[in-house]
This record gives sequence, C-alpha cells and structure tokens, in this order.
Amino acid sequence: MGEQKLKKRAEINSGDKWAVEKIYPDTKAWKTDFESLKEDAQKLSGYAGKLNQAKSLLDLLLLMEKLNRLAEKLAVYAEMRADEDTANPEFMALKSGISSYCSELMAKEAFFEPEILSYPEETVRQEVKEEPGLKMYQFAFQNIFRQKPHTLDKKSEALLAAVSDCLNSPEKSYTLLTNADMTFPKIHGEDGNPAELTESNYHSFLMSRNRETRREAFLSLFRTYGNFKNTFASLLMSAVKDFIFQSKERHYTSSLECSLAPNNIPVSVYHTALETIHEHLGSLHRYVGLKKKLLKLDEIHMYDLYVPVIDIPAKHYEFDEAVQTVKEGLAPLGEEYLGLFEKGIREGWVDRYPNKGKRSGGYSTGCYDTQPYILLNYNYDYDGVSTLAHEMGHSIHTYYSGKNQPYVYSNYSLFCAETASTTNESLLIHYLINKETDRNRKLYLISSQLEQIRTTVFRQLLFADFELFTHEKTEAGVQLTAKDLCHFWHDINQKYYGPEMVVDPENDMEWARIPHFYSDFYVYQYATGYAAANSFSCMILEGRENAVEKYKGFLKSGSSDYPINVLRRAGVDMETSRPMEDVVRTFDSLLDMLEGAL
Repeated sequence: MGEQKLKKRAEINSGDKWAVEKIYPDTKAWKTDFESLKEDAQKLSGYAGKLNQAKSLLDLLLLMEKLNRLAEKLAVYAEMRADEDTANPEFMALKSGISSYCSELMAKEAFFEPEILSYPEETVRQEVKEEPGLKMYQFAFQNIFRQKPHTLDKKSEALLAAVSDCLNSPEKSYTLLTNADMTFPKIHGEDGNPAELTESNYHSFLMSRNRETRREAFLSLFRTYGNFKNTFASLLMSAVKDFIFQSKERHYTSSLECSLAPNNIPVSVYHTALETIHEHLGSLHRYVGLKKKLLKLDEIHMYDLYVPVIDIPAKHYEFDEAVQTVKEGLAPLGEEYLGLFEKGIREGWVDRYPNKGKRSGGYSTGCYDTQPYILLNYNYDYDGVSTLAHEMGHSIHTYYSGKNQPYVYSNYSLFCAETASTTNESLLIHYLINKETDRNRKLYLISSQLEQIRTTVFRQLLFADFELFTHEKTEAGVQLTAKDLCHFWHDINQKYYGPEMVVDPENDMEWARIPHFYSDFYVYQYATGYAAANSFSCMILEGRENAVEKYKGFLKSGSSDYPINVLRRAGVDMETSRPMEDVVRTFDSLLDMLEGAL
C-alpha cells in the first residue's frame, strides 16, 4: 500500500524493478566496455584532413556510430543504476566517469562538421555517388550544409566555445540565487500553525482549500522576489543580450530565428501560435469566470487558479489496476500498440515503486542498443496512472523510432518529444471522463484536463509572449529595466486572464520565477507539443481514415526529416493555426461539459 514504510532497494521485489541486467550483468562487464570505448576513440584523430575521400568519410562515420552507441549504452546503464539509489557511491562514480568521458569524446569528434563544411558541397555529393554506404547519410549532410551560412571559421568557433561558460553565467547566478540564497518568511498552514514556505512546497500551498493560506503563500513568495527585482532584471537581460550576441555573430536576422534554426522550424510557427491563442483568449476568460463561480468567490485572484474546483477523496489504484486502466484508455491505438505496452510491463521496462535513495519523479530513458526503460515512483493515485501513460508514450516512441530508423536518425527532436507522451494522456483522460458515472469525480476529471490545457497551452504561450518582448525590445536597442518587465508582465496577464481576474501587484514579479527564460524560446514547445498531441488524439478518436497508421508513422520517423515535415506527413501541420484552434475547441467542449454537469 502507499502508506508502507519506504523500503531499501534490496527489499523491492525483482518483478517491480527495471531489467537493467539486460544492459550489463555487472559492473565488471561495464568497465570492460568502457575501456574498449576509450581505446577505440584514439582512432578518431587519424581521419582528420581525409574526409574528402569517400572511403575515409564512410569509415569515420561508422567508427563514430560505434563509439557513440557504446557511449550511450554505458551512460544509460550508469545513470539508471545511480538513480536507483543516489546514495550508492559505486554507481555515482560510474555516472560521473562516463559523463566526463562523453564530453571528452565530443571534443575528439569536434573536427568532423567543420571539416565537412570546409569542402564545397559538390565534393560531398560526389563522395556519396562513389560510395553506396554514404547514401544513408544524405539527409544528415544536407542538414550540416544548411547551417553553413551560420557556421563561423575555426578561430571564431573556438572563441565562442571558450567563452560559453561565461555566457552561461547569468543562468548559473540565477540558479544559485533562487535555490541557495533566497529564503521566504514562514506562513500559516491550513491548521493555523507556522509553516515553512519553499519553492518546492509553494504549489501545494496554492492548492490549499484555505484561501488565506493561498494568499499568504502568494504574497510572501512574490514580495521576497520583489526584494531582488533589480538583480533578477539584470540577470535576465544579461542572458537575453548574450543570446542576441551569439545570434548576430552567426548571422541570423533575429534571436528567434537562431533558436528555431537547428530544427529548421520557421519563425512563422512561433508567431502563428501566439496570434491564434490571442484570437481565442475569450475561452480562457470564460474559464476564469466559471472557476470564480464554482469557488463561490466575490473576486478571483491569481492565487485562486490552482485550487481544485471539486474536492473529492483520492481514488486508490494498485499498479496492476493502473496498467489495465491505461490499456483501456489507449485501446483506440490498436492491438499492435497495446502489445508493445504489454511487452514493456512484462519485460522489465518499468521501475515501479519508490525506495530509499531513489531519484524522485519519473522519466523515460534507453538508447539504440537497449530496450526503453521507465523510472516511476508510483503513488497509487490518478497522477501515478497518468504518469505511467505519459512515460509509456515516450518509451514506445523510442521503441518505434529505434526499430524503424538507422542509428543516425533514431533520435527525435525536442519539438516532437512531448507529443507522443501527451497523446497518451489525452486519450486516457478522454476515456476516464466518458466512462465515469460519479458526478463529482467526473467534474474533477474535466476540471483537471482544463487546468492542464490552461497551464500547458495558455500559460506557456503567455511566457512565449514575454520572451518575444524581451528579445525584440533588446534587439531594437531598448534597455529594459525591472519596472519595464513588471509592467509588461502585469499587462500580459491581464490580457490573457481577462477582466474578471484581479492581477495583484505582487504577481508582477512572477517573470523572475521562471527558469526557462534562461533557455531561449524553449517554453513555446510545451504548447505546440500539446497542440500536436491534441490533434492526433482528436483524429484517432474521431476514427479518421488511417489516423492510427499515420500516428504510428510519426512515431517511427525519428529524425529522418525535419520535425515540421514529420508532423505534416502524419496529418498535423504546425505551420497553420489548425492545431492550436483544435486545442481551443477541446477546451471549449470541456467548459461546456463542466457547465452542463452543474
């Protein structure tokens, strides 16, 4: 049961652990492969200066594949064993050792792309004609040459690499300030007693049924951030300027273009997502009004948004029940997909339960030469069921991609990564809502999906609006201050959440709490990934022609083409407004269901 005392790793049943022994039977075998990797890597330098010879080019590519596949296998094993028990020094040492060596291996291989780019493109085309084994790499070569206008000479590239640590200083300082140096005043918990407020427990206070607890946590947190507003503004704007500097050095027209270029994503995708959501903010305004009504509030504030509108006892799911529930939810994907799901449960993909020292949270891992693996800390509630569906989505995506693509194209891009996992979640929640007969539990599930869309689509695109503002103003020569950032944040929140939302002045500092702003133009991908997943789930549930086969085609594509093309072939065109409009349509239908059930 969920209330059991936390077990030691050795006390967990073997059937509840991932089958890590399929990768290496023991540390000795791992170390043998590690030594082989280091020995074979010494051969890399012998190919420098010879890549205009077809045989040498192919031999190097095959050697790099062998080395990288082995390095990934070693890293996956070490990281999995270290995460089983973070207090185990043996496995932490393995993880540290392979991590350091992977950086060294990257440095040894770093000559490859600059040397390829030093030749005329016609030279490489001719090599492909001469050597049949090179034909598989045509798209990879095309992608390298696509970046040529933005690749600098060796001296400049070396200089940018040398200063990269300095350019990352704002993010490092931000992390230290927020995680190590900042402390918050104590507040009153639900029981009225003093309670410690931290970044990690702030969200739990926002979900409190006690409104004064929510309000006090909100005010205490953001007033503390406000005490450092000039420091936060300086750090963020330094990070923005650093990225703009790099984008200019690489001859991009904007920092947005620079950020999207590696995956060949047009900047229009970013702008279309924002423009489409702006046209449909009335749906979010409607949601705010409905939440205000359900919570019986005279006025609604930002600290009221996270509290559940329906208070129900948590439903208990044993792990086997969770597996069955997810299978039923994913039934529209067909027998082949369900067979892979069952294979994962049966063949040790999943490390199920918490144990003493185990890493928190959940993730999917694995590489080309291993089966997929999933770390869970299963907690017997609906979140645990949903997490199982989510991580299985990642793992089956990895399985399909690895089985259908050569190694060079077996990984999928970040732009596509969350789509498969979120499609599973969408199918699961749709199934649970439709089958639920208990009125309150049905309302709870509907409101849970509404909140997911609010936070994953509307909120992330609000963030994307703020990012675009900071970069475009800086590129235009405007020196933004803390006052400017707070003013824009206030206005954009009022615009998104509408006239019924009271945006307190303390909330104006929320921008300082978002670490993703130090990873330029990252957050919009949460929204686009959710939109793509919603489109897939709608097509599948509506039984559109070949919808499941097209979706599986997406899962099998890896990085054999650019993300936009991979999605378009499967029926989702992210260069149009349709996917985001579909999300709003789903949001509106859920609002209708919520109102209709009241």
